[in-house]
Amino acid sequence: MPFPKKLIPFASLLTATFLLLLVKPFLSTRWEPIELGAGQWHNDIQLYGAKWKTMQETQKPISFRPGIVKPFPAKYSKMLVISSTKQEDVNWIKENFKNHTSIQSTIYTADDPKAEYHPPKNKGHEVMIYLSYIIENYNNLSDVNIFLHSHQMTWHNNELLDLDAVQMISRLSSERVIREGYMNLRCHWHPGCPDWMHPGIVEEDDDKQEQTIMARAWLELFPLEPIPKVLAQPCCAQFAVSKERIRTLPLARYISYRDWLLRTEISDYISGRVWEYIWQFVFAGQTTLCPKEHICYCDGYGICFGGELEYQAYWENQTEKDDLSIQLEDWNVRNGEMQILIDEGRGDEMENSEKPDSAIKEKLEREIDEIQRWLEITKEEAMKRGDVALNRAKEAGREWKDGDGF
Repeated sequence: MPFPKKLIPFASLLTATFLLLLVKPFLSTRWEPIELGAGQWHNDIQLYGAKWKTMQETQKPISFRPGIVKPFPAKYSKMLVISSTKQEDVNWIKENFKNHTSIQSTIYTADDPKAEYHPPKNKGHEVMIYLSYIIENYNNLSDVNIFLHSHQMTWHNNELLDLDAVQMISRLSSERVIREGYMNLRCHWHPGCPDWMHPGIVEEDDDKQEQTIMARAWLELFPLEPIPKVLAQPCCAQFAVSKERIRTLPLARYISYRDWLLRTEISDYISGRVWEYIWQFVFAGQTTLCPKEHICYCDGYGICFGGELEYQAYWENQTEKDDLSIQLEDWNVRNGEMQILIDEGRGDEMENSEKPDSAIKEKLEREIDEIQRWLEITKEEAMKRGDVALNRAKEAGREWKDGDGF
């Protein structure tokens, strides 16, 4: 009996519905945390409809090699890639670097589609901007590309450089960036090192809000790589990368990363946080990258204390000074409270309280001043030591011969 023609449309609809239900799981963009152990592979990877063959091409293993510096005293071109919003003040860049011909800047405004430089979507915080710059300038990169937030002064800049981005940019060693390929601009380990993010953990942590989805994010971004046990580097997504290192990865890979950011349902804030501890894998192939602080300061910024023990001694004295300063502040608070009682004629309320000893205040002030002078002298000597290329090489543990630069 022939199939009734009038049922053909109905049969076609049923077939289409069946096929849609069959492939829907592979086309879904919904992303929920899954519990996966570190080091595990996962075969059921959602790739937002991307062809597996194409994904394989963009995820081929990369061989990272040390860069080769130019003969001394050659100069390097630098580009500041700044992530900002409309309300943030970025005038400090022009004010401090307008006369530096080797330093240029590209300032993206995330929330202004009419700005000269803006990302395709205001999502992922600085990540969208960093990736957009690389994609748009892949064939026209500076020797050294410095990716920064918009703030000149912020807590996560380097303390020995007064938390000042201007000093960080000015003192940054282009040679170290070229040699290493990738350099986190923050030297201090906390937060981020030596053991920070643990993909696969599903328990919530207020300090690591992105940790519960790191395993899933890793699978989406690096489907051919096993989930690492630990992801670690100093916070907070400010770094420098050489032109050669950026181009070690194919342009298609950066496009796929940005496409992930555009498509994922993860929030703006968390999707940006996800990337904070994977840049070192993208540009250096390392899941944990925690250079010793004294080497970072010495070879990276020319502040050389002479070794790790000397560097630690500096911070031990700084900590002692901070503790004494807290004691002095407490003394001043107690003394001020008692003075208020006296001024208000309520001295009788002080009979059970002992008036702060002025000799203690003088002792604290004297000790603080002595340590402060030592800190200033030691830091000045460290900077002078860092002006000598041989000293930097020695403290960093790398070879150096006459005629070599920094």
